[in-house]
Amino acid sequence: MMNLPADLAKRVAEMGLTQPTPIQAQAIPHALNGRDVMGLAQTGTGKTAAFGIPLIARLMEEGGRAAPKTARGLILAPTRELAGQIAQVLRAMTQMRVQIVVGGVSINPQIQRLAKGADILVATPGRLLDLVERKAVKLEHTGFLVLDEADQMLDLGFVHALRKIASLMGDDRQTMLFSATMPKQMNEIAQSYLHEPMRIEVNPPGKAADKVTQGVHFIAKAEKSALLIELLDKHRENRALVFTRTKHGADRLARALERKGFAVAAIHGDKRQGQRERALAAFKAREVRVLVATDVAARGLDIPDVKFVYNYELPNVPEAYVHRIGRTARAGKDGSAVAFCAPEEIDHLKDIQKVMKMTIPVLSGRAWEPIADPNAKPAGGRGGGGRGRPGGKPGGGRPGAPGTSKPSNRRRRKPKPKGPRT
Repeated sequence: MMNLPADLAKRVAEMGLTQPTPIQAQAIPHALNGRDVMGLAQTGTGKTAAFGIPLIARLMEEGGRAAPKTARGLILAPTRELAGQIAQVLRAMTQMRVQIVVGGVSINPQIQRLAKGADILVATPGRLLDLVERKAVKLEHTGFLVLDEADQMLDLGFVHALRKIASLMGDDRQTMLFSATMPKQMNEIAQSYLHEPMRIEVNPPGKAADKVTQGVHFIAKAEKSALLIELLDKHRENRALVFTRTKHGADRLARALERKGFAVAAIHGDKRQGQRERALAAFKAREVRVLVATDVAARGLDIPDVKFVYNYELPNVPEAYVHRIGRTARAGKDGSAVAFCAPEEIDHLKDIQKVMKMTIPVLSGRAWEPIADPNAKPAGGRGGGGRGRPGGKPGGGRPGAPGTSKPSNRRRRKPKPKGPRT
């Protein structure tokens, strides 16, 4: 692939990476030539290899070994899981010393490992700064820097950490920045880190994988768990990833599914690192068929053969929806993304459809009617709304019946034609 060193080319071929993806085909040649690269591509497009291959090739070309308490190359990632996945991929590509430092685990073993230096250091920003403050690692001579999923690092509040890390590094370095979206604040980060970068954009923001089949159920909040259980029961043999908005909600839903006999685990930011790793390992090994997660699992994680993604609760950041459903239909396979929309989530759905530039097909129910009084709580869908039978005709519920919302005495706007609201 692309005139790489023989050992690296052999290892890449053994990993099955014989045909580069668009982001790899465009980014790798420029990175091999020493250019700074800004790559914009959706999750699941092969960004890890897009920066990992040229990084290893450049380090091999440079030669030498890392001095104690230094890193020749640094990769920053927003989450522990993504950092672990990056390190795993790089270790399959090279015999160089690849170290990982993340929060949620004891810092002392990480200090001991860094005492010997690292050819490539994969880190989350917060833990890296902890190690810098303890003088366990020095960055002024690090010659290569990668920021992966940079937009999520901004979402998670790492902007100040990124600025500080940039100030600790020398100017004589090659930098690669990869992101799924380009928010305004990203321009500031790019200017701080990159020098005359080659900008590469292979997927427009908001575009889902071609083989994802999407649909939405308009359903009352109280009816969501019953519908999810009904749908999951139809494909117990398949992996399913279920997204919630909150950590507490993820745990509560996982317990409810476990009571119904599902092999299930939950993963979110309050889980200890060991718990998160065991849950992901069990999911990948098919010991667990349903993984309930917050958006900690929405970005960058390559979980093979996830057939179904359920947005049990819609995200309040529309781009997160794109990342969530990117967990299925990977590597050219088919996948299904099903969203549940309660009355209070209708604005989130509209924002998602605006970003996606499409109307998500309705699987059951009808779009909720906005309430005229802005101070009133949402109360049901127009024409009965709520949950119909999965795959059945929209709407048709009677007031007060199961699967419909309670009648409201508040005045509603004049009903509009049936069909999803955009």
